[in-house]
Amino acid sequence: MAEDISRITQLEEALAHQAKIIEELSDQLAEQWKVVEQTRAKLDRLTERFLSLEEQSLEAPAVTRPPHY
Repeated sequence: MAEDISRITQLEEALAHQAKIIEELSDQLAEQWKVVEQTRAKLDRLTERFLSLEEQSLEAPAVTRPPHY
């Protein structure tokens, strides 16, 4: 009987430890997801900016020789 109580106590301790670890991992995952979303938003803004600059460079007048040549 005492052996069963000891075993149950060990199982409860292990379960409590695992529950704490799962909660910590969940919190870390949530933080990482925020970083991923921020990075994705920055990448989207940079992509738009790059495409805009690329479009502007295509619209730039061609380089011509100065009149004294």
